Amino acid sequence: MEKGKSLSRRTMLAASAAALAMPAILSGAEPTADPVRVGHIGAGVRGWDLVKHTGSIKGAKVVAVCDVYKPHLARGLEAANNPDVKAYHSYHDLLADPDVEAVIIATPDHWHEQMVLDAVAAGKAVYCEKGFTTSVDAAKRMRAAIKKNNTVFQLGHQGRQYPSTLAAGQLIRDGGIGPVTLVHTGRYFNGTKERAPWRWYGWYSVYDRPDPVQVVKDLDWEAWLGPAPRIDFNEAHFWHWRCYWAYGTGQAGDLLSHELDHVQSVLGWGIPDTCMCTGHNAFFRDGREVPDTWLANYTFEKQHCSLSFEGCMNSAREQPPEYIGKTGRLIFNGIGQDANRFFVYPDAPAFPHMGRELKPSSVYDPAKEDAWPTHMDDFLRCVRTGERPRCNEDEAFVEVVTLLMSVISYHEKRQVRWDAAAETIV
Repeated sequence: MEKGKSLSRRTMLAASAAALAMPAILSGAEPTADPVRVGHIGAGVRGWDLVKHTGSIKGAKVVAVCDVYKPHLARGLEAANNPDVKAYHSYHDLLADPDVEAVIIATPDHWHEQMVLDAVAAGKAVYCEKGFTTSVDAAKRMRAAIKKNNTVFQLGHQGRQYPSTLAAGQLIRDGGIGPVTLVHTGRYFNGTKERAPWRWYGWYSVYDRPDPVQVVKDLDWEAWLGPAPRIDFNEAHFWHWRCYWAYGTGQAGDLLSHELDHVQSVLGWGIPDTCMCTGHNAFFRDGREVPDTWLANYTFEKQHCSLSFEGCMNSAREQPPEYIGKTGRLIFNGIGQDANRFFVYPDAPAFPHMGRELKPSSVYDPAKEDAWPTHMDDFLRCVRTGERPRCNEDEAFVEVVTLLMSVISYHEKRQVRWDAAAETIV
């Protein structure tokens, strides 16, 4: 274990070589005595979690909450833990509030571009949930605006708060498992047709359906649709928006984005060169448009490495990020957003059917290291210091192009390639 500890200390010194946004990680500052005054836009499934978090930490003070659905607004205000918190129906009014220093955007993905651009124009720091947006052109506009205005920006990939990513990347760069030629990632969810993934109501795995008549009364449907195609109120589209292409990118933006951002945080290779993706609704044939099965294969040509993402909503099996080298395998202990420990094996970890099982040759133990600030604390600190957060606009651009390569490949039924010079998927 002492060897592992020495290695991880060395990785901290090699931060600049890792090409990652490390200044905020290494600063080690305590949460500011001057809490960042935060306004939340969206208090739905993920948004509610974020309000509860910022409402409970020293580095933030929730001064405003905005939502176009009254019950979500009410619970956001309660979670703010501030008797003086202000309620807003229009996010434009929240952005005009001079008391708001930073905004946290947790709305359906089809709103991300306009809200980010408006927040940047209003002079606010921005934390935006993943995926970044729904098109490469939108991502370019967002990145350009953030850079032009020197906006502190963070994309919501909380897997970046674990030092295990840097330690694993340095071990791989040092040749600890030989040349890496294959990376496995995946996400699984084993629901039933009655309790299907993404078919919940207001929070993860909550299947108690609110009275649709009351929902219509409490919701500003036109404001919720925003830039999406105009349609009459559709209960399923409101509650289950990830199931429909008009509002997001399905598994690509929700799940693949987390796993491949983890790969980026470890390897730092940027946007893959090619992608071939297939998908279909194998089990949840319930009117959803986006596939419940999503199989994306990427190549990094200069690194001579392939990467796979396997998404399945008909199994509880877990596929943690697995980095396969010529002389060993590095396997994390959980999905990308939670992976804080990894194991190194001389080869595949177990072959019970062949009568042999290998034990790890080394283990990265986070308990033996100094913890990094949380992903949100990293953002809040950067609001005060002006440093760049870990998952800044350049990392967000890598994330969204990578996920959109799979979406375009799926829709066009062909392999796609990233043209780095033209910054376009061809």
